[in-house]
Amino acid sequence: MKTTFLRASIAAGSALLAVGCGTSSLPERDYYGTLEPFASEAVYFVVTDRFVDGDPSNNHGNQGGEERGTFDRPITNDAGQTGNIGYLGGDFRGIANNAGYIADMGFTALWLTPIVNNPDEAFTGGSKLGEGIFADNGKTGYHGYWGVNFFEVDEHLPSADFSFAELTALLTSEHNMKTVLDIVCNHGSPAYTMPEDQPLFGELYDAGGSLVADHQNLHPTELDPSNPLHAWFNREPDLAELSDFDGSSDAVLEYFVAAYLRWIDQGANAFRVDTIRHMPHSYWKAFADRIREVHPGFFMFGESFDYDATKIATHTYPENGGVSVLDFPLRKAITDLLENPDTDYATLLEPLHLEDGVYQNPYELMSFYDNHDMPRMNADENGFIDAHNWLFTARGIPVIYYGSEVAFRAGRPEHGGNRDFFGQERVDAAPDHPVHEALTRIAQVRRTSPALQRGLQANLEFEGDTATFYRVYQKDGVDQTALVMLNKGDEPAVFAVDRWLSSGDWRDAFTGQQITVSEPGPRIGTTVGAHDVRVLLLDAPNNSADLAKELDRLQAAAVRK
Repeated sequence: MKTTFLRASIAAGSALLAVGCGTSSLPERDYYGTLEPFASEAVYFVVTDRFVDGDPSNNHGNQGGEERGTFDRPITNDAGQTGNIGYLGGDFRGIANNAGYIADMGFTALWLTPIVNNPDEAFTGGSKLGEGIFADNGKTGYHGYWGVNFFEVDEHLPSADFSFAELTALLTSEHNMKTVLDIVCNHGSPAYTMPEDQPLFGELYDAGGSLVADHQNLHPTELDPSNPLHAWFNREPDLAELSDFDGSSDAVLEYFVAAYLRWIDQGANAFRVDTIRHMPHSYWKAFADRIREVHPGFFMFGESFDYDATKIATHTYPENGGVSVLDFPLRKAITDLLENPDTDYATLLEPLHLEDGVYQNPYELMSFYDNHDMPRMNADENGFIDAHNWLFTARGIPVIYYGSEVAFRAGRPEHGGNRDFFGQERVDAAPDHPVHEALTRIAQVRRTSPALQRGLQANLEFEGDTATFYRVYQKDGVDQTALVMLNKGDEPAVFAVDRWLSSGDWRDAFTGQQITVSEPGPRIGTTVGAHDVRVLLLDAPNNSADLAKELDRLQAAAVRK
């Protein structure tokens, strides 16, 4: 062990040892990683069509006809894995029926894939049917990312008596849960390479249902800038065959500002911005300013699919719109750590970026380990448990993809099982699953801990299978320090912590057991079980002078200058 820890002989199990006598005090200072209100949330991400079918009457099983039907289109990829590229029935009612299941795990926000209207046929252009998110032949818009009217909800999602506004109201009133709406501004539906032009593909309609843009099945280089229906699009290809909107166009900006203000009025509390790096910073600055003129402080986070922190961080800067991002660099470090044996927690230190000023504020990043655009984490159940213990204690706002609470389709790619239908039976069985149980345990702790939600992170030791750190929040009379001890190993691990330790009455966040620590030489000794976490909380101001010095340094570095 390094000097961070004192060696101690402690029986395996949950025993705690606290020693010392006397007390000390320091002038109270403010310490926090962020004051962003959304940092208190934990997010559950649902591909709505793939969660639960609560209303079969909106499935539209005959839509698109025999050759271009949109419902239930099974495929087998080159690896022999099965998936589906048609609608499968998930809807708003399915979410409402199971909102309690989501809230009971400890989630306070629900991220939904785009809800806007998509084409009514399977796409006949593009590359061959099969694996990969850019091979679109035969696919449908079940995921919501192929918008054709951004003012209109897709017919597969609401029920006759249950709208998006009613869903968000229910989530708020019955479960105190926020709604995160996935938005797209850079692209619409697939727009060219069709053997013959299909209805709605490459088209865009306004709030009144009028056609305002149409790709007309032309390659981007063939578009005519003098044609008003072409003027909305870029004239160079970007993602697959998708219609690609011009981020310098005032008409594009006005359209999407108006569309997404409508959905905020119907209950969206935050935005996840799809493909943010495919439009210029100037667009997002203008868009964010317009949204926040009406809704001050409105929180947004973007998807910039890149593992280079210096690139994705630029979206977080105020001059570029002040949009947080999904933390892809940390995601790579987490999966590398938990998918491979004999790995070291120390590999997570650098991508935290707590002190280097790369991000505007690293505490406001969205932390995750898998989603709908990549294979699910290829780990056993213990790996998922370890991932959740990390995400719900370390800096950042945790995001969990539907099904990963039971290691659903672990290791499977996008259309080889990653986006499979979850269904009511799996929801009903999930509470008995060990991953679900462990997730709920740690998520409920974060739900009530200001230190874990927004506190500065002061790292003690990251080595091998163990990691130890503090989270400290002191602001406006709320004082809490969390001591976090993580063990991803297959055997119990002994921790003896003396560095930067405050005296006082600590309590175990899981059991409520009190541990009194006093001076001189305060220390806590305990054992953390295999693939487990221990969180001790001090609900009082820090009184360690050495920790105060470290916190002063970290506080100065928390926000980019």
